[in-house]
Amino acid sequence: MNNFMLFDLYTYVIIVQIFVAVFLCINLLLITTFFMKDFFYTTMRYILFANTLLSDCLLLILTNLLLILSYFHVNVQMWLCLIMFIVLSLYNFVTPVTLTVMTLERYVAICMPLRHGELCSTRSALRCILIIHGLSSIPVTVILSTFFASVTLNFYKQYTECTAEAFISKSWQRQLRSAISQFYFLIMFITIVVSYVKIMKVAKAASGESKKSTKKGLRTLWCPFIEAAVLQIDLILFLNVRYFNYVMFYLAPRCLSPLIYGLRDDNFFLALKHYALCGLCKKITVYFI
Repeated sequence: MNNFMLFDLYTYVIIVQIFVAVFLCINLLLITTFFMKDFFYTTMRYILFANTLLSDCLLLILTNLLLILSYFHVNVQMWLCLIMFIVLSLYNFVTPVTLTVMTLERYVAICMPLRHGELCSTRSALRCILIIHGLSSIPVTVILSTFFASVTLNFYKQYTECTAEAFISKSWQRQLRSAISQFYFLIMFITIVVSYVKIMKVAKAASGESKKSTKKGLRTLWCPFIEAAVLQIDLILFLNVRYFNYVMFYLAPRCLSPLIYGLRDDNFFLALKHYALCGLCKKITVYFI
């Protein structure tokens, strides 16, 4: 039984490494394309899109690092684990919140076209990114404030396996984390539904690119809630569910969704095609809408 479990873990890790390598290459190509055209980094929707790409890359790298450390049973000091936990918790919310803001940007573009230039300028995009990070930092701040009140300074010098459970020792803390995730899910869901109802009233043929992209962010917020429930049933089932959630709701969407978004956008697709072919198609013209 133990040998079978070890084989499964080894297989899981190898599969994840392949996924991470492929997804990072694709995301880095998308990020490179974004920075190669001034039209992209001066347009709000592309700036927000790049924000999700950078956020997803950071999450992929850190979560993969934690997976490798866990597989080889490498313990780290709690202060270092705390830093990684803060970053992961923050950017776990940055992507879905950013996608919700992208939905609002499409709402302004379609329903308030005369004010789009004013409300969705480059400066507004940078302010939105700051607000996104501020909103995304609230959950981890609330969770860690309950944790800091219950530990001493010696705790941060200890060596242990770095997991989110190290900072959530009480059942009520897990319930609090799940409640916060569900609250954010509800707010984003309402925002998206209201925005698209109004968009569809203005343009019945409005594209669903942002809607499809945002679904993956909403699913991501349900993962801690599902894992916490399964952990109470069986440890092996919990490990399998966590692996499934990681591959399906963290790895795959953080590559496929941005790639689909980039391919569906005419401007970005033409630029992506140009740089993916290393400039062989020199006569590609990007039509700026």
